[in-house]
Amino acid sequence: MRTTGINHLALVCRDMEETVKFYTEVLGMPLYKTVALPDGGQHFFFDCGGGDSVAFFWWPDAPPAAPGIASVKSFPEEAKSAIGSMNHVAFNVPEEKLDEYRQRLVDAGVKVLPNMVVNHDDSPMGVSAENHPGVFFRSVYFTDPNGIMLELAATTKAFGPDDIRHEPARAVRVEV
Repeated sequence: MRTTGINHLALVCRDMEETVKFYTEVLGMPLYKTVALPDGGQHFFFDCGGGDSVAFFWWPDAPPAAPGIASVKSFPEEAKSAIGSMNHVAFNVPEEKLDEYRQRLVDAGVKVLPNMVVNHDDSPMGVSAENHPGVFFRSVYFTDPNGIMLELAATTKAFGPDDIRHEPARAVRVEV
């Protein structure tokens, strides 16, 4: 198997608005894709150079930060992880190799979650059973022996200004 780099590193933030401000204004990473999740969360992608990205999930009910113990519990049923945790690592692969690589994983006894290539799109559920022109990533998810969630991801379209459709969510702050 040959990957071509990291597609995106997906982390969890406590506040999407402050995260967007930091990554775009402080680090100068362009925001190039925003996704509203069906459970009320968000998933935003930043260009970190060299064709690589860093992405952040935000959920209004994400568990608090848990250094050293936070990870995905079970994908796709319980995919949320804590603020500051690493949710998963996605490696770039050519789209035409996804089925071959998925089968290679299965043949090696690796459980692919779910047992299919996932077509990410802008539909209300965020995924489609079929590949179509609106699909922007095609992915295969699995975990390593340590339980770290990994993804083989193929980008299937060029992103443009129309792909930023959502305002960043702001966490509700309680003053003490």
